[in-house]
Amino acid sequence: MIESLHIEDLGVMERADLRLSPGLTALTGETGAGKTMVLTCLGLLLGQRADTTVVRAGTQRTLVEGTFVLDPASRAAQRALDAGAELDEDLLIASRTVPAAGRSRAHLGGRAVPSAVLSEVGAQLVSVHGQADQLRLRSASAQRAALDSLGGSAHTALCRRYLEAYRLLQRCEKDLADWQADAEDRAAEAARLRHWLEAVEEVSPRPGEDTALTIEAERLDHAEDLRLAARCALTALTGDEDLTGQAPDALALIAHAERALALGADVDPVLAELAHRLRQLSVLAADAASELGEYLASLDADPARLAWVQDRRGELARLLRQVGGPEEQIEDIDALLALCERAAERLAQIDGPQDTATALSERRDAARDGLNAVARELTTARTQLAGRLEQAVTAELEGLHMRGARLVVELDRLDEPGPTGAETVTLLLCPHPGAPALPLGKGASGGELSRIMLALEVVLAEASQAGQDGPSRQGHQRTLVFDEIDAGVGGRAAREIGRRLARLARSHQVVVVTHLAQVAAWADTQLVVHKEQTTDHGQDGVAGNGPATAGRTRTQVLDVSGQDRVRELARMLSGHEDSEAALRHAVELLDEARVAQSQP
Repeated sequence: MIESLHIEDLGVMERADLRLSPGLTALTGETGAGKTMVLTCLGLLLGQRADTTVVRAGTQRTLVEGTFVLDPASRAAQRALDAGAELDEDLLIASRTVPAAGRSRAHLGGRAVPSAVLSEVGAQLVSVHGQADQLRLRSASAQRAALDSLGGSAHTALCRRYLEAYRLLQRCEKDLADWQADAEDRAAEAARLRHWLEAVEEVSPRPGEDTALTIEAERLDHAEDLRLAARCALTALTGDEDLTGQAPDALALIAHAERALALGADVDPVLAELAHRLRQLSVLAADAASELGEYLASLDADPARLAWVQDRRGELARLLRQVGGPEEQIEDIDALLALCERAAERLAQIDGPQDTATALSERRDAARDGLNAVARELTTARTQLAGRLEQAVTAELEGLHMRGARLVVELDRLDEPGPTGAETVTLLLCPHPGAPALPLGKGASGGELSRIMLALEVVLAEASQAGQDGPSRQGHQRTLVFDEIDAGVGGRAAREIGRRLARLARSHQVVVVTHLAQVAAWADTQLVVHKEQTTDHGQDGVAGNGPATAGRTRTQVLDVSGQDRVRELARMLSGHEDSEAALRHAVELLDEARVAQSQP
């Protein structure tokens, strides 16, 4: 709620401090006194566009400040904190400076902020219902919100469930559409993977085959050189059987050395160890000679085999270049086989046993069925709420000088469910029996819209109070501002407007700008906007010390109570604040309001 407002040099207001009641505050004063400036101050604090014409003539700037009491856990407080503002427990101070030339500046909780932040925070704290502001009531979203708010927390939870179901369907439809849009790309990928796998299957490479063939090709290509080397080594180890004579060989020499050491092995352990090592050397040399013999026997210089090996190597090299393409170079056959495993897995994912398109379609259909079920539940709930709202608001309109007027809530089914439901909500006004029901924008004047808004606020506030488990937090009420809500009415209708504003003030902070005493009498606090002409005197500023000159017009805001309030109400009733009849009538109005408010 708004605790206080401070105004400096705004229009005709030189300086004013207003302390608002937590309940109903009436703002009164003669026509042209400057009541509009209070609403202008509030508009600036709520982030409205700043116009330099509001700066008081002869001054450099306009300054407005407001102190708001809000719940530190509320969304408004969180938004202010996100903007860098600081809260003093549950108090938030907002200010706006409008220079005579240049841009305005906004501050929230001691931190400079864009005016848009004031608007975001203010929208959570204050609702202004002036004749220009009733356009909001003409929007479909505002009318739907008014109907839904009648249902309380249970209906809010239902609306949230519907929104979640709607978003789920949107995601499912997007997933399916994306899958279908990528069908050509997946088909091309599948064809490419199949081509690779078929090519590999046709060649049938074995793990490590390319390495083995490289080694074999080198051996076949140098067969004569390898044979000569192996033969020389074998001859050195075993001798050459084709030669006669005593050409020594390694095996014979090792055997001779071993026999020589054997003579002394029994005497000296050192010679015994050396003899043992020569025996091992003899065994190793004999093994090497045997393997050299086998190598020579296996060594083949077959040109046909060499040609086949080279052809096979070329085939494998072409396969490595073909599979993977330029974006993925494959090093060897082992890497190729690993790629084939991944390709087979991807191919199974694209068109394997699980049909992704079918699964996505089934998921979408299930989401649509779920949305339709919640939509039917929401439609049923709104139909019931529409009947309640029509009956309650129509009853309120009867007492607001709109006899015979009837609110009609029309639910029009949509072809496809939207983000807020399967129907649109339209509030219509039937101005009198037999007349067609017309949209509020066409069937109601500005004053009627204000009264309809009042009736809606009263009905919704009382429904909200009835749905609470405990008493409301009176320190953190939302503020409702009504401007000229009593336009074109008087007498009993005006008293009923005041009565309803007082009812509304039980759960909200209410500020009303009014010309009618029958409305102002119901207020907990009455602020009077008073305009006066000041007269300038001589140079020393003392009357009588110089010729009087024309002064300036200034406006003050006075908090009236007791006899001063009675006189203000009398002025509002008759135009004469000293009229005995008007004074008696003013006292009667105050007594009537006091007695009515004392009753539950």
